[in-house]
Amino acid sequence: MKVLIAVLVSLPLLSACAATERTRTEETIWLSPLHVEHALVGQLWDARAGSVITQRQLLTVLRESRVVILGEKHDNPDHHAIQREILAELGASGDLTAVSFEMLDSSQQAALDTLAEVDLGSESAVRTHLQWDEEGWDWDLYGPLVMDAARAGVTLRAANISTDEMMAVYGSELPEEVAAALGAAQLAKLHTEIDESHCGMLPESQFPAMVRVQQARDASMAKSIDASAQGTHALIAGNFHARRDLGVANYLPDDAGPIVSVGILEVDPDMQNPQDYLQAFSDVLPYDYLWFTPAVSAEDYCASLREGREQTAFNASASRSDN
Repeated sequence: MKVLIAVLVSLPLLSACAATERTRTEETIWLSPLHVEHALVGQLWDARAGSVITQRQLLTVLRESRVVILGEKHDNPDHHAIQREILAELGASGDLTAVSFEMLDSSQQAALDTLAEVDLGSESAVRTHLQWDEEGWDWDLYGPLVMDAARAGVTLRAANISTDEMMAVYGSELPEEVAAALGAAQLAKLHTEIDESHCGMLPESQFPAMVRVQQARDASMAKSIDASAQGTHALIAGNFHARRDLGVANYLPDDAGPIVSVGILEVDPDMQNPQDYLQAFSDVLPYDYLWFTPAVSAEDYCASLREGREQTAFNASASRSDN
């Protein structure tokens, strides 16, 4: 956590002059070690205008928005440092009124509602009170965001569905309004994305349930946002949930007001053009803005997953041969 604070101190707002300037200074100490020298690292890309902008320009847009969706790769500390900085700026200007977290589910909302009864000077007390899921979400990454908002008196909302709700969705149909939020092309794309995210190893029979769970999560995140209230309501969630073409924005009411989605993305050495990261499959861009950072790991997730499955199969075979 002290490291995160140190990084934030080194990130002053830049003037909105040269359009080619990086959002962060060359002296920035990135916490993620890979591809730091990539040309896009530190840049902020306006997807609609097709141009680089400054942090000050982005903050001007965010302050005028009712809903701000801040994406992330969950294990990248630079993404959380950026989120924290944005929330701090919105809070300092008095625009931020609430923050929803994907990392908190509906079973924890009662604890959020009674945070005033907890000693906010003690992170451990807050973590215990919230029954924070340590295995699922690293408190060292999310704790600063939660504590900043709580200490500033900002309303905190649980955005995700609980385990019980997930199991219920897994075994039954969605409410009609949730199921109808995505069209046929969107559902087909969601199907493909779920297949790819599971490295092509998910049984076909599981796809309908997985799509329902994804839709239920996005609908729950949208429901956690009070778009009718004054000020800006921010959502902290994974980059996939932040997608305008497939994610949470599709479940918000039509009168939600200005919505801005910021995808905070790791650079890829094989992708040098910002447009390459948009992966648009329709006329709806997945993000309004892209903020590029170094990468935290070079691990081939799919290769590791396949290796784990092969090892499990080998162990099972060896076990059977011993009997």
